Amino acid sequence: MADAHFRVQVEKDHLKKLASADAIKALSELIWNSVDADATRVDIEIENDDISMRSITVRDNGHGIPHEEIKQLFGSIGGSWKRHGSRSRGKKRILHGKEGKGRLKALALGRSAEWIVRYRDEDGKGKLLGYKVSLLRDDLVDVRVTEPEEADPALGTGVEVKVAELDKNYRSLEPERSVQSLSEVFALYLTDYKEVSIFVETDKLDPNKAIKEKVSIDLDPIIEGEGDNAKAYPVSLDLIEWKTSTERWFFLCGQHGFPFQRVKPRFHAPGHQFSAYLKSSFIDELQERGELELAEMIAPALSEAQDAAAEVIKRHFENKDAEAAQTEIQQWKEEEVYPYRIEPQSPVEEAERKVFDIVALNVNKHLPDFKIQSSKSRAFQMRMLRQAIEKGPDELQHILTEVLELPPKTQKEMSKLLEEADLANVISAARLVSDRLRFATGLEALIFHPDTKKHLKERSQLHRLIAENNTWIFGEEFNLTVDDQSLTEVLRKHQKIIGKDTVIDRPVTRVDGKVGIVDLMLSRALPQRREGECEHLIVELKRPSCKIGSAEINQIEDYAFAVIEDERFRHLNTRWSFWVVSNELDASAKRKTRQLNCPPGRIYASDDGMVEVWVKSWAEVLDACKSRMKFVQDKLNANVDTDSALKYLKKTYEKHLVGVAEEHAEELEPEVAEN
Repeated sequence: MADAHFRVQVEKDHLKKLASADAIKALSELIWNSVDADATRVDIEIENDDISMRSITVRDNGHGIPHEEIKQLFGSIGGSWKRHGSRSRGKKRILHGKEGKGRLKALALGRSAEWIVRYRDEDGKGKLLGYKVSLLRDDLVDVRVTEPEEADPALGTGVEVKVAELDKNYRSLEPERSVQSLSEVFALYLTDYKEVSIFVETDKLDPNKAIKEKVSIDLDPIIEGEGDNAKAYPVSLDLIEWKTSTERWFFLCGQHGFPFQRVKPRFHAPGHQFSAYLKSSFIDELQERGELELAEMIAPALSEAQDAAAEVIKRHFENKDAEAAQTEIQQWKEEEVYPYRIEPQSPVEEAERKVFDIVALNVNKHLPDFKIQSSKSRAFQMRMLRQAIEKGPDELQHILTEVLELPPKTQKEMSKLLEEADLANVISAARLVSDRLRFATGLEALIFHPDTKKHLKERSQLHRLIAENNTWIFGEEFNLTVDDQSLTEVLRKHQKIIGKDTVIDRPVTRVDGKVGIVDLMLSRALPQRREGECEHLIVELKRPSCKIGSAEINQIEDYAFAVIEDERFRHLNTRWSFWVVSNELDASAKRKTRQLNCPPGRIYASDDGMVEVWVKSWAEVLDACKSRMKFVQDKLNANVDTDSALKYLKKTYEKHLVGVAEEHAEELEPEVAEN
């Protein structure tokens, strides 16, 4: 008898959409069809040749599909026998799908699909009959069905789906990858129905062997609608943590745990491999209405439930980590390898301790050799980690990559962990303030102590100390833009800020005709003013033993007048401040800085207020600097003494301090500065 033909009653575009899915989802749909048909065993076989993957077959021992139902099932979407009940025919299992769409997912894998069906007639009690159904992706509406013929009784009932002419080699379907992925999809089902076995080649899906822990948590219900029309849908969360490394997935499931959609979690739980199953009848309804994929836009209540589940999951793993950490840390203390002996004494130390615990516990987890080393070796590595954390992120990164050789994946995971913990940022900020306080205190000692200030050189030492990332002492808003360049370079640097319209075609000289040298130029754009407006600070540093007098004042004024007189800057929207800084001012300089109707220290201001000249003492500069940091210092409980500050300077800036504070640094105490 000739094959039967019938046309699928649905738009082609809709069919093409149904016949598309990622490989795991497409294969899962075929398996769901099998278990919904009461199969107790499902086998997935992959045929390969020397070059490529040729076909994928899903074979089951379910009740099959009676021939008289095939047109109803394949002839129209939504014609599934499952729509007439929520339980399977024979074993009364809860059904996964009711829309009759799953069979078309086979064509998401390849061009052709063939179903070999065996069933018993007369309501499952008569002869074993078999037939074939063929479908091509090129013509989805044309279904070919053979007439039923009597089959070998030894074969038993069931369906075999073979997908051929595959689109590509599906690496995700190879057993070493797909077993875990499919275990995640079918974990809840196989836990509920232990009589069901699913095999990928010879590997059996056994989630129980791969599950490290499973917890179930009730969440607040989803409320859809408002007022009298509001309806509450119960929501629960099943959380499975896996023993093996896998991708983290968040499954949106119906109330019975069938996953309809899997999405990437919107959060991180470093060190934990898990699958989360959000279950609700609300998801069933969205799936049946075909709205689940659009849920983020049309069902904000579901997004809220996902966010609530994410918070529960994060807290769950945080609590687990905290319990494990306390146990591990206590063991380190008992073995005397933990590098801290006393409790934290300040917020900074507390943050450092927390970061150390995070890093050390992860090193312990990811480096198997760490646990079996001697106590002496572990104690040394922990001291090394502690020092790296105290020095800052760069040093820590070096230790993790170069010394401990953590794999890149673990490094990335740890970076995310520290990012989320937000403790590394706390330490960085605290360390920055602490280092600045030590620098300011140490610089004060060098500048004002009689044994050091006479040896401190202007250009090669003092200048270099400031220029090496310490220009913040003049104000946090300034950034170093020119270091020890002629005024021509000042103009050129300024040109980069204001644009290329200003032409610099000759050197800029002082009023006396000589080329000027600017020690430091710091620049900022003023966001509170009009667009394009800039402010520059030019600092002339003097050695501590040099008193500021008429000669020094004349020099800084010359710089100011050189800018004022240059026609290229005359009409630009730029403010200029010129400072000369040293320890002391002579009598004439003091008189000039205390002019009537002028702020203390200002000795010149242009009529338009765009150019100012100031004389500053180091005492004023350092006092203002410390005042800016006082609030943070108090909150951090950061006490910095002169001894530790000088040692910090000597260690950090050794190359710039040769011949200064070489010995007896602990004896150097600053004199009271004279303003």
